[in-house]
Amino acid sequence: MKPTFALVGRPNVGKSTLFNRLTRSRSAIVADIPGVSRDRHFGHGKVGSRPFLVVDTGGLDPQPDDQIYQAMARQTLLAVDESDVVLFMVDGRQGLTSQDRSLGQDLRKRARRLLLVVNKAEGVSAAHLAEFHELGLGDPLAISAEHGQGVRELMELALEGIPPDPEPADDGTGGPKIAVVGRPNVGKSTLVNSVLGDERVIALDQPGTTRDSIYIDFERSGRPYTLIDTAGMRRRGKRDGMIEKFSVVKTLQAIEDANVVILLLDARQGISDQDAHIAGFVQESGRALVVGINKWDGLSPDDRTKVKRDYARKLQFLDFAKVHHLSALTGKGVSEVLVSVDHAYAAAFAKLSTPRLSRTLAQAVVRQPPPRLGMFRPKPRYAHQGGSNPPLIVIHGNQLEALPDSYRRYLARCFIEAFELVGTPLRIQLNRGRNPYAKED
Repeated sequence: MKPTFALVGRPNVGKSTLFNRLTRSRSAIVADIPGVSRDRHFGHGKVGSRPFLVVDTGGLDPQPDDQIYQAMARQTLLAVDESDVVLFMVDGRQGLTSQDRSLGQDLRKRARRLLLVVNKAEGVSAAHLAEFHELGLGDPLAISAEHGQGVRELMELALEGIPPDPEPADDGTGGPKIAVVGRPNVGKSTLVNSVLGDERVIALDQPGTTRDSIYIDFERSGRPYTLIDTAGMRRRGKRDGMIEKFSVVKTLQAIEDANVVILLLDARQGISDQDAHIAGFVQESGRALVVGINKWDGLSPDDRTKVKRDYARKLQFLDFAKVHHLSALTGKGVSEVLVSVDHAYAAAFAKLSTPRLSRTLAQAVVRQPPPRLGMFRPKPRYAHQGGSNPPLIVIHGNQLEALPDSYRRYLARCFIEAFELVGTPLRIQLNRGRNPYAKED
């Protein structure tokens, strides 16, 4: 399971800037005013071959009469409790403040492991950084989140003492681990009970019944499976209880731990923006996916048409996933979902032969040549498989960096159709061929 790092500190010390650099994104809003980040923000990062989860938090600056700041403080403390390492960030330009001292004392008691990070340290003298030793949190680690100075060294230090996952990589020969995810009260626990044929988990007609990820082993037709029932993922502004907020990271970790995800939607509530957010995280994780639209029974033809139309509009990026209309309560359509889970699992671990991949690539290029870049046209030459879960296809050729995203998506569709890969996303990696006549330094 990926280690989790929390970015903690008073407002405007650069937490969101560091978050964006670690995740190689612009997911967190960055502004030169305090209090922009108010909720926890989860993202993926990687140092070398070591992946991790990073949590951006709101600034810890509790004001007794301000409910927003109090809620921000509770969110931040939850992130501290959930994380393996807390990166306590301070501002090297402003120097040590009374707030830093107070936060340092609180974090020393609460965090499992704590690293003191002095941000905005470009051009700051070592003597100026010496004052942070007063916190008694070890040597201050100077970085510049904006320019990337010292960030890699910081994360390598944070990963020290956290062993890589000792479990061998899944090669697809065992049984699938299936995470059931979705908004609260869409019927996740009911679906789990329907699959198992027994009331193994509590299923009530109210949100928030499940608060942790529950792993359940079972067999079907002699094959082992593991079902993971997860807590419902609300919009951030709708998360009220501390236990419920704690369960969000458990759900994200369950998605990372699974081989196949069942995204359960509620036909009666319709397709929401939160469904799209959850689907986006599943797609980003690279997990195989099956979509179940629950509570389909009892809907009128007009309502069913509306749900299908909304799904096509809001979740069109899940075109690789099989969609099932079902009733978890009555069991109708549940067995078909498990069949699709098996197909998605097999597709995620499919072995793709190099000769057939190269032939498929050549046929795709003949059918639709890459667009020209000036006087030249990119030339994809051959392909081979670079990994599984999800399948990774590595394409070699000349000037491939000029291929537009639309052409990469076209090639991905060609491979998916040729190998009948249903239920798994497909990654394309472009490797530019070396020019044998180019001068070497």
